[in-house]
Amino acid sequence: MRILIIQTAFIGDVILATPVIEKLNEFYPNSEIDFLLRKGNEELLENNPYVSSILIWNKRKNKLINLLKIIRHIRGIKYDYIINLQRFFSTGFLTIFSKGKIKIGFDKNPFSFLFSKKIKHIIKKGIHEINRNICLIEELTDNKIINPKIYPSDDDFASVAKYKLQPYICIAPISVWFTKQFPSDKWIELINNLDNELKVYLIGGKDDISACEKIIKDCENVNIVSLCGKLNLLQSAALMKNAKMNYTNDSAPLHIASAIDARTTVIFCSTIPEFGFGPLSNKARIVQTKEILECRPCGLHGLNKCPENHFKCGITINPEQLLF
Repeated sequence: MRILIIQTAFIGDVILATPVIEKLNEFYPNSEIDFLLRKGNEELLENNPYVSSILIWNKRKNKLINLLKIIRHIRGIKYDYIINLQRFFSTGFLTIFSKGKIKIGFDKNPFSFLFSKKIKHIIKKGIHEINRNICLIEELTDNKIINPKIYPSDDDFASVAKYKLQPYICIAPISVWFTKQFPSDKWIELINNLDNELKVYLIGGKDDISACEKIIKDCENVNIVSLCGKLNLLQSAALMKNAKMNYTNDSAPLHIASAIDARTTVIFCSTIPEFGFGPLSNKARIVQTKEILECRPCGLHGLNKCPENHFKCGITINPEQLLF
C-alpha cells in the first residue's frame, strides 16, 4: 500500500503531522508512506525512518507551475490513499486531481465534497491539533493519540555537544507574528533574573539574528550567546533536548520541544492553548496573562499588530511567572 500525506504549511504544522506517520507505520509496517511539504521544511523528516519519500513544493517561486509539476508527479504514482491535513484550496485541488484511490481530508477544504471521505474539523477546548489530524486516519488505524516525533541524528547531537558543557537554557524569543511574540523587554527582564550559573542560548533562524543581538546588547546578564542562524532545525532540537528549560512563544520551537519531549515553558499572548496548539512534553507549562481581556484571543493565528493598539495580552505577563 502506498500513502501520501499532505502538509505544506509551516514548521509546526509538519511536526504536528508526524503522529499520522507513526500510526500508519504501526498499522501498516509494509506500506510506503510519502510526505508532501513546502520547500524549507524537508529537513524535519530527513531522518524519519518511516517516510519513504519526501516530496517538496516550492511555494515561494513559480508557485502555480511547481504545484502543477507536483500534481503530475503524484498522478504518475497512483497512491492508494491521499491524506490531506490542510483546509486550503491548493491542496484540495491537488488532492482531487491526484488519481489517488481514496482521498481523505477535512470538511472545511473547499474541495472536500469531492473527497472519498471528509472529516469534521473542530476547534474547541480539549481538542489538540494532533487529535484533529489523527481523526483523518481513525478508520484506518484507531483513535489512540500519540505525540509528535522528530529524529535528530547522532551527528546533530555531536554538533551541539560543545554547548552542553555547563547547565543551560534555550530561549526562542522571536515569532513571525507580533501578537504571538513576548515583548523583548520582558525577555530581557527574565534573562537578567535567571541564575547566573546557567548559560543562556538564544535560538532561531537567520531572520532572527538582529533582534536577538539587540536583546543581548540590552541584557545585564553576560552569560548569554546567540545561536540564531547557526543551527538547523534538528540541531536545535538536539540542543533543546537536554536544556534545563526551553522558553518559547506559541510558535515552531514549541512543537520542536514537544517532538523530543523537552522541558518547555510556552508563553501565549494573543492566542490561547484552547485552539489546540499547546505543549505536549511531559514537563511543560503554559504562561499567559492573568488579566481578563475581552479582546483575547483576537484570532486563530497571530497578527502583525495589536488590533486594540495596547498589546495587553503580552505586556501584562510578569516575567516572574516564567522562573523555575
